[in-house]
Amino acid sequence: MKAWDKFRVPAAVPSDKFRKRAIKRQASLTKPLGALGRVENLAVQLAALQCTETPQARPCCISIFAGDHGVAVEDVSAYPQSVTAQMVHNVAVGGAAISVLADRLGLTLEVINLGTVGHHDSHPRIVYSPIASSTANCLKHAAMTKSELSQALEVGRKAAVRARDTGMSLFIGGELGIGNTTVASAMGSALTGLSPTQMVGPGTGLDAEGVTAKVGVVSAILCRHGHAIDDPMELTRRLGGFEIAALVAAFISCSQFGIPILVDGFISTVAACVAARICFGSTAWMIHSHSSAEPGHKHLLKALGAEPLFSLSLRLGEGSGAALAWPLMDLACALHNEMATFESAGVSGSSLESTSV
Repeated sequence: MKAWDKFRVPAAVPSDKFRKRAIKRQASLTKPLGALGRVENLAVQLAALQCTETPQARPCCISIFAGDHGVAVEDVSAYPQSVTAQMVHNVAVGGAAISVLADRLGLTLEVINLGTVGHHDSHPRIVYSPIASSTANCLKHAAMTKSELSQALEVGRKAAVRARDTGMSLFIGGELGIGNTTVASAMGSALTGLSPTQMVGPGTGLDAEGVTAKVGVVSAILCRHGHAIDDPMELTRRLGGFEIAALVAAFISCSQFGIPILVDGFISTVAACVAARICFGSTAWMIHSHSSAEPGHKHLLKALGAEPLFSLSLRLGEGSGAALAWPLMDLACALHNEMATFESAGVSGSSLESTSV
């Protein structure tokens, strides 16, 4: 357990001084105060997190964590487990949605393979960090041993260290793993106290009958592990996946290092909820990109008190929703930093200042 103590260190504290300076600047820009709505809030939030008068959304890195799940043998996905390794390759060579988005936006992209069934490719974008070919079937066993959980957490921490050491202004974490909406649904039910029926969705494309069967699997998982899921680390070990554990560690470590996080969809938000239970203050570093089409996502966002930036009925994962939100972050910073003030433009305007945006 001592190896996990580093993740319980509180997050860095956002700067109230720079938040107030950012609010003051927003009040001086050549527009009615509040006219850009939540776009103004984004710039103020980043200024406080980055301790600067000129917040930035770039450079930004995307770390995609991939891992297979033993529970996939319970027919909880429309795709076979072999797809996870195939998608790792697809991300690396530029064919996945997240690859197209990262390349078009000029964002750094890596895909971290923590353990997948099937062929393992070598590619400059792939960080190969194998733990096992898959987690155990959490319907019958704990998904991970304590050693495996420690390894997965360390992989996530190292991704955050790379982001810190390369001077990233923003971190996006994504995931790949056939079966991971099933375990995320089980974790989400445990974290919120809601029923599997409220949490479970189609994932990769199950029909109504498949969703009903998936609800039954999630219910059985919770029944098996219910006596041991109050602790967020133990919850992650028993129910989670290598990639979910790595996301938890990456989010916590980024919050400790002072790196803002743009959170993706359902599975990433499960990881964010776990991180929030473990690391005090970590939620201040999380900006939630969107509300996905997975039914459980809105419940997790509510549990975090989070308001996503948009809702486009996305359910792809891969960090794709967060990548789609990144240009909004970038433009919010550009508007904040580059718009003229009433004084500099020689425009008559209000000099009123506010303590909030």
